[in-house]
Amino acid sequence: MSLQEIKIAGIAIAPGEEKQIDAQIAKLPSRTSIDIPIIISRAKKPGPTLLITGGMHGDEINGIEIVRRIISNKFHKPLIGTVICIPILNVYGFINFSRQTADGGKDINRSFPGTRHGSLASQLAYRLTQDILPLIDYGIDYHTGGARINNYPQIRAQMDDAKNLELAKAFSPKFMIHSPFREKSFRKEAAKKDKSILVFEGGESLRLRKHAIDEGVNGFLRVMKHLNMREEAPVANSEPLYIKKSSWIRAKSAGIYHSYCRTGEFVEKGTVIGLITGPYGEFEHKMKAPSSGYAIAINNVPVVNRGDALIHIGFVG
Repeated sequence: MSLQEIKIAGIAIAPGEEKQIDAQIAKLPSRTSIDIPIIISRAKKPGPTLLITGGMHGDEINGIEIVRRIISNKFHKPLIGTVICIPILNVYGFINFSRQTADGGKDINRSFPGTRHGSLASQLAYRLTQDILPLIDYGIDYHTGGARINNYPQIRAQMDDAKNLELAKAFSPKFMIHSPFREKSFRKEAAKKDKSILVFEGGESLRLRKHAIDEGVNGFLRVMKHLNMREEAPVANSEPLYIKKSSWIRAKSAGIYHSYCRTGEFVEKGTVIGLITGPYGEFEHKMKAPSSGYAIAINNVPVVNRGDALIHIGFVG
Protein backbone atom coordinates (compact mmCIF):
# COMPACT_ATOMS: atom_id res chain seq x y z
CA MET A 1 0.00 0.00 0.00
CA SER A 2 3.05 2.23 -0.11
CA LEU A 3 3.62 5.16 -2.45
CA GLN A 4 7.35 4.58 -2.35
CA GLU A 5 9.35 3.55 -5.39
CA ILE A 6 10.12 -0.11 -5.88
CA LYS A 7 13.23 -1.64 -7.42
CA ILE A 8 13.58 -4.63 -9.73
CA ALA A 9 17.02 -5.63 -11.05
CA GLY A 10 18.35 -2.39 -9.60
CA ILE A 11 15.94 -0.19 -11.57
CA ALA A 12 13.52 2.03 -9.69
CA ILE A 13 9.86 2.35 -10.65
CA ALA A 14 8.02 5.25 -9.04
CA PRO A 15 4.25 5.56 -8.48
CA GLY A 16 2.53 6.51 -11.74
CA GLU A 17 5.30 5.02 -13.90
CA GLU A 18 5.32 2.12 -16.35
CA LYS A 19 8.58 0.46 -17.32
CA GLN A 20 9.91 -2.61 -19.07
CA ILE A 21 12.96 -4.03 -17.36
CA ASP A 22 15.08 -6.56 -19.20
CA ALA A 23 16.47 -8.54 -16.29
CA GLN A 24 19.60 -10.43 -17.31
CA ILE A 25 19.62 -13.90 -15.83
CA ALA A 26 22.44 -15.72 -17.60
CA LYS A 27 24.35 -16.17 -20.85
CA LEU A 28 24.31 -18.91 -23.44
CA PRO A 29 27.57 -20.75 -24.19
CA SER A 30 27.86 -18.40 -27.20
CA ARG A 31 27.96 -15.50 -24.67
CA THR A 32 24.56 -14.29 -25.85
CA SER A 33 22.70 -12.70 -22.94
CA ILE A 34 19.42 -14.20 -21.80
CA ASP A 35 17.07 -11.50 -20.51
CA ILE A 36 13.60 -11.78 -19.01
CA PRO A 37 11.42 -8.78 -19.91
CA ILE A 38 9.36 -7.64 -16.91
CA ILE A 39 6.60 -5.06 -17.48
CA ILE A 40 5.62 -3.01 -14.44
CA SER A 41 2.69 -0.59 -14.32
CA ARG A 42 2.09 1.51 -11.22
CA ALA A 43 -0.81 3.78 -10.33
CA LYS A 44 -0.30 7.02 -8.47
CA LYS A 45 -2.65 5.81 -5.73
CA PRO A 46 -1.49 3.14 -3.25
CA GLY A 47 -2.95 -0.35 -3.45
CA PRO A 48 -2.05 -4.03 -3.72
CA THR A 49 0.64 -5.44 -5.97
CA LEU A 50 -0.49 -8.18 -8.36
CA LEU A 51 1.94 -10.43 -10.27
CA ILE A 52 1.00 -12.35 -13.41
CA THR A 53 3.40 -14.88 -14.91
CA GLY A 54 3.39 -17.06 -18.02
CA GLY A 55 5.80 -19.53 -19.53
CA MET A 56 7.24 -21.05 -16.37
CA HIS A 57 7.16 -24.13 -18.55
CA GLY A 58 8.42 -22.96 -21.92
CA ASP A 59 6.02 -24.97 -24.09
CA GLU A 60 2.90 -23.70 -22.29
CA ILE A 61 2.00 -21.11 -24.90
CA ASN A 62 -1.54 -20.28 -23.74
CA GLY A 63 -0.26 -18.72 -20.52
CA ILE A 64 2.26 -16.63 -22.46
CA GLU A 65 -0.48 -15.44 -24.82
CA ILE A 66 -2.79 -14.55 -21.91
CA VAL A 67 -0.18 -12.27 -20.35
CA ARG A 68 0.68 -10.81 -23.76
CA ARG A 69 -2.96 -9.92 -24.46
CA ILE A 70 -3.33 -8.34 -21.06
CA ILE A 71 -0.36 -6.08 -21.80
CA SER A 72 -1.34 -5.44 -25.44
CA ASN A 73 -4.84 -4.33 -24.40
CA LYS A 74 -3.41 -2.24 -21.54
CA PHE A 75 -5.48 -4.20 -19.02
CA HIS A 76 -2.45 -4.24 -16.73
CA LYS A 77 -2.73 -0.51 -16.00
CA PRO A 78 -4.25 -0.29 -12.49
CA LEU A 79 -6.31 2.45 -10.88
CA ILE A 80 -4.51 1.73 -7.61
CA GLY A 81 -1.44 -0.28 -6.71
CA THR A 82 0.91 -2.11 -9.06
CA VAL A 83 0.76 -4.86 -11.67
CA ILE A 84 3.93 -6.81 -12.53
CA CYS A 85 3.80 -8.87 -15.73
CA ILE A 86 6.30 -11.58 -16.73
CA PRO A 87 5.05 -13.11 -20.01
CA ILE A 88 7.89 -15.65 -20.41
CA LEU A 89 9.66 -16.79 -17.27
CA ASN A 90 11.44 -19.78 -18.84
CA VAL A 91 13.06 -18.21 -21.91
CA TYR A 92 15.25 -21.31 -22.37
CA GLY A 93 12.26 -23.62 -22.70
CA PHE A 94 10.35 -21.17 -24.89
CA ILE A 95 13.01 -20.95 -27.59
CA ASN A 96 13.55 -24.73 -27.50
CA PHE A 97 9.82 -25.73 -27.49
CA SER A 98 10.50 -27.41 -24.17
CA ARG A 99 8.84 -27.58 -20.76
CA GLN A 100 12.14 -27.50 -18.89
CA THR A 101 15.33 -25.47 -18.92
CA ALA A 102 18.34 -26.31 -21.09
CA ASP A 103 20.48 -27.96 -18.42
CA GLY A 104 19.32 -31.54 -18.18
CA GLY A 105 15.58 -30.97 -18.25
CA LYS A 106 15.04 -29.37 -14.85
CA ASP A 107 11.63 -27.99 -13.89
CA ILE A 108 11.61 -24.41 -12.55
CA ASN A 109 8.40 -25.13 -10.65
CA ARG A 110 10.17 -27.82 -8.64
CA SER A 111 13.24 -25.68 -7.92
CA PHE A 112 12.06 -23.05 -5.40
CA PRO A 113 13.38 -21.18 -3.50
CA GLY A 114 16.39 -21.76 -5.74
CA THR A 115 20.02 -20.82 -5.32
CA ARG A 116 22.26 -18.17 -6.83
CA HIS A 117 24.80 -20.65 -8.20
CA GLY A 118 22.65 -23.71 -8.86
CA SER A 119 21.17 -25.08 -12.09
CA LEU A 120 19.52 -22.70 -14.56
CA ALA A 121 16.12 -23.68 -13.15
CA SER A 122 17.37 -23.01 -9.62
CA GLN A 123 18.84 -19.63 -10.64
CA LEU A 124 15.55 -18.55 -12.23
CA ALA A 125 13.61 -19.65 -9.14
CA TYR A 126 16.09 -17.77 -6.94
CA ARG A 127 15.65 -14.52 -8.88
CA LEU A 128 11.87 -14.76 -8.68
CA THR A 129 12.02 -15.56 -4.97
CA GLN A 130 14.48 -12.80 -4.10
CA ASP A 131 13.56 -10.00 -6.51
CA ILE A 132 9.80 -10.33 -7.12
CA LEU A 133 8.06 -12.21 -4.30
CA PRO A 134 8.89 -9.64 -1.58
CA LEU A 135 7.15 -6.93 -3.65
CA ILE A 136 3.79 -8.60 -4.27
CA ASP A 137 0.57 -9.35 -2.41
CA TYR A 138 -1.17 -11.61 -4.94
CA GLY A 139 -0.32 -13.53 -8.08
CA ILE A 140 -1.77 -15.53 -10.96
CA ASP A 141 0.57 -18.11 -12.46
CA TYR A 142 -0.69 -19.12 -15.91
CA HIS A 143 -0.09 -22.70 -17.04
CA THR A 144 -1.13 -25.06 -19.84
CA GLY A 145 -1.57 -28.81 -19.81
CA GLY A 146 1.70 -30.59 -20.59
CA ALA A 147 2.39 -33.71 -22.68
CA ARG A 148 -0.70 -33.19 -24.92
CA ILE A 149 -3.05 -32.97 -21.93
CA ASN A 150 -5.85 -30.54 -22.76
CA ASN A 151 -7.04 -28.91 -19.52
CA TYR A 152 -10.42 -27.24 -19.41
CA PRO A 153 -9.83 -23.69 -18.04
CA GLN A 154 -9.59 -24.07 -14.28
CA ILE A 155 -8.13 -22.50 -11.16
CA ARG A 156 -6.09 -24.55 -8.74
CA ALA A 157 -5.79 -23.17 -5.24
CA GLN A 158 -5.50 -24.05 -1.57
CA MET A 159 -9.21 -23.91 -0.83
CA ASP A 160 -8.80 -24.23 2.94
CA ASP A 161 -6.90 -20.92 2.93
CA ALA A 162 -9.43 -18.06 3.19
CA LYS A 163 -7.38 -15.57 1.17
CA ASN A 164 -6.64 -18.05 -1.62
CA LEU A 165 -10.28 -19.16 -1.76
CA GLU A 166 -11.49 -15.55 -1.96
CA LEU A 167 -9.12 -14.85 -4.85
CA ALA A 168 -10.20 -18.04 -6.67
CA LYS A 169 -13.87 -17.04 -6.34
CA ALA A 170 -13.03 -13.61 -7.71
CA PHE A 171 -11.38 -15.18 -10.77
CA SER A 172 -14.63 -17.14 -11.14
CA PRO A 173 -13.70 -20.00 -13.51
CA LYS A 174 -16.06 -22.84 -14.30
CA PHE A 175 -13.94 -25.18 -12.17
CA MET A 176 -12.12 -24.42 -8.92
CA ILE A 177 -9.93 -27.35 -7.89
CA HIS A 178 -8.53 -27.89 -4.43
CA SER A 179 -4.82 -28.38 -4.97
CA PRO A 180 -2.46 -28.97 -2.03
CA PHE A 181 0.98 -27.38 -2.22
CA ARG A 182 3.72 -29.29 -4.03
CA GLU A 183 7.22 -29.35 -2.66
CA LYS A 184 9.59 -26.71 -4.07
CA SER A 185 6.80 -25.11 -6.13
CA PHE A 186 6.39 -21.39 -6.71
CA ARG A 187 2.98 -21.41 -5.02
CA LYS A 188 4.29 -23.07 -1.86
CA GLU A 189 7.27 -20.72 -1.63
CA ALA A 190 4.93 -17.74 -2.04
CA ALA A 191 2.62 -19.06 0.70
CA LYS A 192 5.57 -19.20 3.11
CA LYS A 193 5.88 -15.45 2.61
CA ASP A 194 2.11 -14.90 3.02
CA LYS A 195 1.59 -14.22 -0.70
CA SER A 196 -1.59 -15.61 -2.25
CA ILE A 197 -1.01 -17.25 -5.65
CA LEU A 198 -3.56 -18.83 -7.98
CA VAL A 199 -2.55 -21.38 -10.61
CA PHE A 200 -4.53 -21.21 -13.86
CA GLU A 201 -4.56 -24.23 -16.17
CA GLY A 202 -6.02 -24.08 -19.67
CA GLY A 203 -5.47 -25.79 -23.01
CA GLU A 204 -2.52 -27.93 -24.03
CA SER A 205 1.16 -27.37 -24.69
CA LEU A 206 2.38 -25.92 -28.01
CA ARG A 207 -1.18 -25.14 -29.15
CA LEU A 208 -3.18 -21.95 -28.72
CA ARG A 209 -6.73 -22.46 -27.41
CA LYS A 210 -8.92 -19.37 -27.76
CA HIS A 211 -11.37 -20.45 -25.07
CA ALA A 212 -8.60 -20.99 -22.53
CA ILE A 213 -6.95 -17.67 -23.41
CA ASP A 214 -10.23 -15.76 -23.16
CA GLU A 215 -11.00 -17.31 -19.78
CA GLY A 216 -7.51 -16.49 -18.51
CA VAL A 217 -7.82 -12.83 -19.52
CA ASN A 218 -11.38 -12.46 -18.19
CA GLY A 219 -10.46 -14.03 -14.86
CA PHE A 220 -7.56 -11.60 -14.50
CA LEU A 221 -9.93 -8.68 -15.09
CA ARG A 222 -12.33 -10.00 -12.44
CA VAL A 223 -9.48 -10.32 -9.93
CA MET A 224 -8.40 -6.76 -10.75
CA LYS A 225 -11.94 -5.52 -10.10
CA HIS A 226 -12.16 -7.50 -6.87
CA LEU A 227 -8.98 -5.78 -5.66
CA ASN A 228 -10.39 -2.37 -6.71
CA MET A 229 -7.64 -2.05 -9.31
CA ARG A 230 -10.13 -1.50 -12.14
CA GLU A 231 -13.80 -0.53 -12.42
CA GLU A 232 -15.16 -3.04 -14.92
CA ALA A 233 -14.77 -6.74 -15.66
CA PRO A 234 -16.66 -9.39 -17.66
CA VAL A 235 -19.43 -11.13 -15.74
CA ALA A 236 -18.82 -14.84 -15.21
CA ASN A 237 -21.13 -17.19 -17.12
CA SER A 238 -21.99 -19.20 -14.03
CA GLU A 239 -21.05 -19.87 -10.44
CA PRO A 240 -17.78 -21.84 -10.13
CA LEU A 241 -17.99 -25.56 -9.49
CA TYR A 242 -15.82 -26.67 -6.59
CA ILE A 243 -13.89 -29.85 -7.42
CA LYS A 244 -12.76 -31.44 -4.17
CA LYS A 245 -11.55 -34.75 -5.60
CA SER A 246 -10.59 -36.07 -9.00
CA SER A 247 -9.22 -39.21 -10.63
CA TRP A 248 -7.89 -40.32 -14.01
CA ILE A 249 -9.55 -42.92 -16.19
CA ARG A 250 -6.71 -45.05 -17.57
CA ALA A 251 -6.33 -47.19 -20.66
CA LYS A 252 -7.03 -50.87 -20.06
CA SER A 253 -5.14 -51.89 -23.18
CA ALA A 254 -2.60 -50.52 -25.62
CA GLY A 255 -3.75 -49.25 -29.01
CA ILE A 256 -5.22 -46.21 -30.75
CA TYR A 257 -7.40 -44.03 -28.55
CA HIS A 258 -10.57 -42.34 -29.86
CA SER A 259 -12.15 -39.90 -27.41
CA TYR A 260 -15.93 -39.44 -27.39
CA CYS A 261 -15.79 -36.83 -24.66
CA ARG A 262 -14.99 -33.11 -24.62
CA THR A 263 -13.38 -31.17 -21.80
CA GLY A 264 -15.86 -29.46 -19.50
CA GLU A 265 -18.63 -31.97 -20.16
CA PHE A 266 -20.49 -33.83 -17.43
CA VAL A 267 -20.34 -37.58 -17.98
CA GLU A 268 -22.70 -40.08 -16.40
CA LYS A 269 -21.49 -43.32 -14.90
CA GLY A 270 -21.57 -46.08 -17.52
CA THR A 271 -21.43 -43.69 -20.51
CA VAL A 272 -19.13 -44.79 -23.33
CA ILE A 273 -16.49 -42.05 -23.31
CA GLY A 274 -13.95 -43.50 -25.73
CA LEU A 275 -12.71 -46.37 -27.80
CA ILE A 276 -9.33 -48.12 -27.93
CA THR A 277 -8.70 -50.00 -31.16
CA GLY A 278 -5.99 -52.33 -32.36
CA PRO A 279 -3.97 -50.85 -35.22
CA TYR A 280 -4.54 -53.96 -37.36
CA GLY A 281 -8.31 -54.07 -36.85
CA GLU A 282 -8.11 -56.98 -34.42
CA PHE A 283 -10.11 -55.42 -31.55
CA GLU A 284 -12.21 -52.49 -30.36
CA HIS A 285 -12.51 -51.87 -26.61
CA LYS A 286 -15.16 -49.47 -25.37
CA MET A 287 -14.26 -47.28 -22.42
CA LYS A 288 -17.05 -46.53 -19.95
CA ALA A 289 -17.06 -43.91 -17.22
CA PRO A 290 -16.67 -45.72 -13.87
CA SER A 291 -18.40 -42.84 -12.07
CA SER A 292 -20.20 -39.57 -12.80
CA GLY A 293 -18.27 -36.30 -12.93
CA TYR A 294 -16.85 -33.54 -15.09
CA ALA A 295 -14.13 -34.08 -17.69
CA ILE A 296 -11.62 -31.48 -16.52
CA ALA A 297 -8.80 -32.74 -18.77
CA ILE A 298 -8.35 -35.07 -21.75
CA ASN A 299 -5.23 -36.71 -23.14
CA ASN A 300 -4.99 -35.92 -26.87
CA VAL A 301 -2.25 -38.46 -27.63
CA PRO A 302 -3.89 -41.04 -29.94
CA VAL A 303 -1.36 -43.87 -29.43
CA VAL A 304 -1.61 -45.18 -25.86
CA ASN A 305 -0.18 -47.88 -23.66
CA ARG A 306 -2.01 -49.84 -21.03
CA GLY A 307 -2.27 -47.67 -17.90
CA ASP A 308 -1.95 -44.30 -19.66
CA ALA A 309 -4.05 -41.52 -18.14
CA LEU A 310 -6.77 -40.57 -20.65
CA ILE A 311 -9.56 -38.55 -19.01
CA HIS A 312 -9.37 -36.61 -15.74
CA ILE A 313 -12.73 -36.71 -13.98
CA GLY A 314 -13.54 -34.11 -11.32
CA PHE A 315 -16.14 -34.69 -8.62
CA VAL A 316 -18.17 -31.80 -7.25
CA GLY A 317 -18.66 -31.92 -3.50
